[in-house]
Amino acid sequence: MPEISRFYGIIVAMFFDDHNPPHFHARYGGGKVVIEIESLKVLEGLIAPRALGLVIEWASQNKTHLLKNWELVKNNQTPNKIEPLK
Repeated sequence: MPEISRFYGIIVAMFFDDHNPPHFHARYGGGKVVIEIESLKVLEGLIAPRALGLVIEWASQNKTHLLKNWELVKNNQTPNKIEPLK
């Protein structure tokens, strides 16, 4: 699972050959979530509300990069790192 970003203790990654819809995974503490890129909707999982807010803010700023990375991992290519939330 290639890590694409890390900020405030949150790790964001994508899996190679993952299922549609385009999404990414975020981990924080003991929680994990899967978030759809287009809608920024949580598809499954649970993390602390503050961490989830930071992930959504970061993702809204990086949708284009996330979609490009989705295409890369779907083709078994290494995704690009995305700048962390500042």
